[in-house]
This record gives sequence, C-alpha cells and structure tokens, in this order.
Amino acid sequence: MGFFELFLLAIALSMDAFAVSICKGLALPKIHLRSLLIVGAWFGGFQALMPLLGWLLGSQFAEHISAFDHWIAFVLLAAIGVNMIREALSRDEEDSDDLTPALGVRTMFVMAVATSIDALAVGVTFAFLSVRILPAICLIGVTTFLLSGLGLKLGNLFGVRYKARAELAGGIILVLLGVKILLEHLGVLPF
Repeated sequence: MGFFELFLLAIALSMDAFAVSICKGLALPKIHLRSLLIVGAWFGGFQALMPLLGWLLGSQFAEHISAFDHWIAFVLLAAIGVNMIREALSRDEEDSDDLTPALGVRTMFVMAVATSIDALAVGVTFAFLSVRILPAICLIGVTTFLLSGLGLKLGNLFGVRYKARAELAGGIILVLLGVKILLEHLGVLPF
C-alpha cells in the first residue's frame, strides 16, 4: 500500500471524527488553541492507536471485532447525541468558558473510541498487507488531528450565533451518524 492509498485511507477514517468535531464546535462558545489541541489529540491519537492495536491483534480476532463494532459505535454516538439534544432543549443557559464536560476526559474518550472503532478493523488488514505500520499510523493520526481541529473551528463559526439550535442539530447528527454506521454494517445501506 503506497502513500497515496494510505492518505486516502487516513482521510476516510477521519471523517467520523471530523463530523463529531463539527458537532462539538457547534456547542462551544469560543474556540481556543487548547480546545483545538484537546480535540485533535483525542481523535488523532485514537485513530492512530486503533490500527496499531488491530495490527497487533492480527486476523485471529477480525471476525469478532467486525461482528459488533457497529453496535458499539451506534450506542456510543447515540448516547452522546441524545445527551446533546437533551442539553439543547433544557432551559438552563451556560455562559461559561469552561471546557468541562464538553471536552472533558470522559466525553472525549467515549467519542474518540466511537469514531475510531472502524480503524481497529483496518489495522487487522494491515497485518496481511505489506504496510509499514509506524508511518501508516502516524499519517492516520496527523490527518485526523488536523481535520478534527478544522471541524471544531467550522462548527464553532456556525454555532456561536445559534447555540441551542446548533447543539440540537449536532445531537441529531450524532444519532444519525450512529444509525448510519449500524445500517451500513447490517447491510441495509449500500455504501
């Protein structure tokens, strides 16, 4: 697998993290360098870690992982999305600049795992291909880091004016993303 193929793979793997980052940006009142680094590090780190773990596990567990990865991603994304919808519909206003819980460890961990489970299966395929794992995971991690930061910024540009509606839309998008992942793996959607 050449650089171009790995780069396309890195972009494809980072699309879920990009979409979730847009949703997070919708809900944040301000974007600071710290928030960009937090989002990029979580998503980029897990998008690099999961293929490495998949590569280490090898093919012996591939059928076990692919059998339920879509359910895990669906449950995690749907839970986060429903929570965002609930917060958007609540009458409580938060004008805090605090990054917790929006970018807190628990929230970011769940989202990073949910958006990188497919990368675990990709890592298993790396075990069968002549892929140099270190450059591959670095490219995947850096690409996801950059696209996640871009998504956070883009989401924030649109979300500052329309916070409640944007957070509601972000929650709905996360739930729909989870449903899409589930339906794809169940064979209901052709793509």
